[in-house]
Amino acid sequence: MNEPSEVRMARFMSKVEPCPMTGCWLWTGSVNAKGYGWFSDSRADGGRSRKAHRIAHEEFIGPIPKGLQVDHICNVPGCVNPDHLRAITERENIMRGNGACARNARKTHCPQGHEYTKANTIHNKRGRYCRQCRKEGRHRGQRA
Repeated sequence: MNEPSEVRMARFMSKVEPCPMTGCWLWTGSVNAKGYGWFSDSRADGGRSRKAHRIAHEEFIGPIPKGLQVDHICNVPGCVNPDHLRAITERENIMRGNGACARNARKTHCPQGHEYTKANTIHNKRGRYCRQCRKEGRHRGQRA
């Protein structure tokens, strides 16, 4: 049996603690290993647990458009403040992060200090390379 929306949201909000310094609404309920909150949603998905920030987005902002992910603008996985959430593409979400792909994409120069410009950059399925280093034989530790 589905619980009324008001009861469900009261139960949801009972697991939220506002942080006055950051404006985050910190999830105090169950969290996974990465710090994302989980909420047992008896109204949707047959009572299965769902990510709390996705429920917050759906309740306070609206449905998450197909093909988009919910991003935390504050970079706090346990935050469920709808003002800190937005729906973006997977690529945008990855590039906003601090994983290897995002770190490498933010690099503006090769390890030898040559700028990655359109004319000086080679792109292939394995990554991006400095044309000048390749010309000088310094690519992959090879010396000409």
